[in-house]
Amino acid sequence: MLERPPRERIHDFEEVDPGLSQEEAVAEAMRCLQCKKPSCVAGCPVSVAIPSFVSAVASWDFAGAAAIIKEENMLPAICGRVCPQESQCEGACILGVKDLPVKVGALERFVADWERAQGFVPPARSQSTGCRVAVVGSGPAGLCGAAELARRGHTVILYESLHAPGGVLLYGIPSFRLPKDIVQAEVAQIEALGVEIRTNHLVGRSVTLEDLFAFDAVLLATGAGLPYFIGIPGEQLAGVYSANEFLTRVNLMRADRFPAYDTPIRRGSRVVVAGGGNVAMDAARVAVRLGASVTLVYRRNEEDLPARRAEVVRAKEEGVNFEFCAAPVRILGESEVTGVTCVRMVVCAQDGNMRPVPSPVEGSSFTLDADLFIGAIGQGPNPLLIREIPGIARGEVGNVEVDPDGRTSVSRLFAAGDVATGAATVILAMGGAKKAALAIDQMLIRSGSV
Repeated sequence: MLERPPRERIHDFEEVDPGLSQEEAVAEAMRCLQCKKPSCVAGCPVSVAIPSFVSAVASWDFAGAAAIIKEENMLPAICGRVCPQESQCEGACILGVKDLPVKVGALERFVADWERAQGFVPPARSQSTGCRVAVVGSGPAGLCGAAELARRGHTVILYESLHAPGGVLLYGIPSFRLPKDIVQAEVAQIEALGVEIRTNHLVGRSVTLEDLFAFDAVLLATGAGLPYFIGIPGEQLAGVYSANEFLTRVNLMRADRFPAYDTPIRRGSRVVVAGGGNVAMDAARVAVRLGASVTLVYRRNEEDLPARRAEVVRAKEEGVNFEFCAAPVRILGESEVTGVTCVRMVVCAQDGNMRPVPSPVEGSSFTLDADLFIGAIGQGPNPLLIREIPGIARGEVGNVEVDPDGRTSVSRLFAAGDVATGAATVILAMGGAKKAALAIDQMLIRSGSV
């Protein structure tokens, strides 16, 4: 796909690429070998029938392709944009052994965008079961779980604490990667299945636990909203943000309309971002669009970056400076950030997960000028609701412990997404939610509630 030139796109929050044309989509779909044992399907966490929908695209049957995708995935326009296809479906494509894999993500995005332009057709819904299921959280896991449960005929009430549904999809991912109207359109499709979304409802406060457990089953999908901090001097200074706070503020305070809208968010002119994942790339690229000179500090080598390669390349193209094998050790300033002291790191060992373990080099400190510091070293499950549920078992990172089907230690309570796994990808959250929704459905059938 053609991408907008960096010198143009750094001045707005529009998408980097325009997507495939109809002719390009058909030509790409025709590259598919239609394998008898398609490894791409096994690589998809929600088990989309990839060869079938790609074949439909190749035959110019875009409506049929959309129907095939939505049998397993009600958020195709979102997944087509933000899923790490290179390590999932495309990574498993047999064509990728000697050539480029089929661009499954681009095709999924094309089909979803085409259907939205034509007017979507909601999937069939089973006859009402009379059962009521509560879903807490409207991020990817909550939306996916709610859709699956509604399609099976259950009455679904989805609670969202903020004023609009979407969770990380709406508040945490920049518009140049995932436009807000795309999220809103796919949420509308889920509402069309009969899911009732109640915003401004904080479960545990405005919705009591007694209210919650009055439902026949509950799916907890509250995500990973607890930011991690490095634990270095100066983190209390004005001008220090966690990445999820920075990105949420940008999305809530209309900074994505800057400079047309004079956002009240603190933008900074010299920004230091610490981290190497997709969230770090998002924060750095947003800061560039808000007019800053940005340096991203990562304590390992470039090849160790956990972010998607495409996002790293785009960040470099847009002017983000990278300091590899370096780590911040102090944020400077009396009341506000004036700089960041870093040290060089050497990588000479591996941890239990075979990841390089960096160690500081004595006498290697250096200082970066900065008036804004963004920590993007990860986040964990939001503990606000979890800690109020009696008897719920929790894991080492504060996650809710679940079995392979999403069952928790509490009767009739299931969990999926980042609240169960710790911070992960959108599509993995959806995969867990699908399993949990199926398990809830089976539990209600076995219990005689249906």
